[in-house]
Amino acid sequence: MADYVLAIDQGTTSSRAIVFNHSGEIVSTGQLEHDQIFPRAGWVEHNPEQIWNNVREVVGLALTRGNLTHEDIAAVGITNQRETAVVWDRTTGKPVYNAIVWQDTRTQKIVEELGGSEGAEKYKSIVGLPLATYFSGPKIKWILDNVEGAREKAEKGDLLFGNTDTWVLWNMTGGTEGGVHVTDVTNASRTMLMDLDTLSWREDIASDMGIPMSMLPEIRSSSEVYGKGRQRGMVPGVPIAGILGDQQAATFGQACFEVARPRTRTAPATSSCSTPARRRS
Repeated sequence: MADYVLAIDQGTTSSRAIVFNHSGEIVSTGQLEHDQIFPRAGWVEHNPEQIWNNVREVVGLALTRGNLTHEDIAAVGITNQRETAVVWDRTTGKPVYNAIVWQDTRTQKIVEELGGSEGAEKYKSIVGLPLATYFSGPKIKWILDNVEGAREKAEKGDLLFGNTDTWVLWNMTGGTEGGVHVTDVTNASRTMLMDLDTLSWREDIASDMGIPMSMLPEIRSSSEVYGKGRQRGMVPGVPIAGILGDQQAATFGQACFEVARPRTRTAPATSSCSTPARRRS
């Protein structure tokens, strides 16, 4: 009987897998760090293939240490470092460039050019974010503008984009053999490309950034079955049923389910959680 849930935490410095029992108690874990790559001052990269290999290994470690198999797992959930952009070839499964990490600042000139006379607030009323190097959209543009042949492949529909949640999910569900190209709203909201009112991609903003719509994953809710583990994978047939960006996952984990009441003269602002969410790992 499948009595356990597997959580994959693809973080900034490491990937972890944690098995929980029905009571929410930790049964077993696996964790591996990946390389931090600094090609130049202000540039931060990760190797997406190393991340994927580490995810596979930590899942195996967690299952082995818990004396479990995939048949014991009811579902898999993914949480991840947000804004870290991966672009890969849908036909080969290979990244066209290293993942550009959320801390990276190489896109400052792109951000300034996009803002023009309107500045950092240009898209904020739509996407809820100021123009900044932090977010995924300008990172995609940099890859398409600077990696030889990338823009041509993208315009032919051969390239896919995702934050690391999408990269892990696509590989887990089949990769080049039918991998599911999906993200959730919490990750999509950190790209600067999603309309907060409609929860859909804005074609006009993507066009401003020179990003073909065919690159973008389908936006889905944070809790539903997106697909199942591929048959030759570590959790064959197991539903992948949750995605939540790391900050939102930490907030949810601290039981912050309601918006804080505004501060008044007689009472301080309150929220439904008492412990602050932790930053990325």
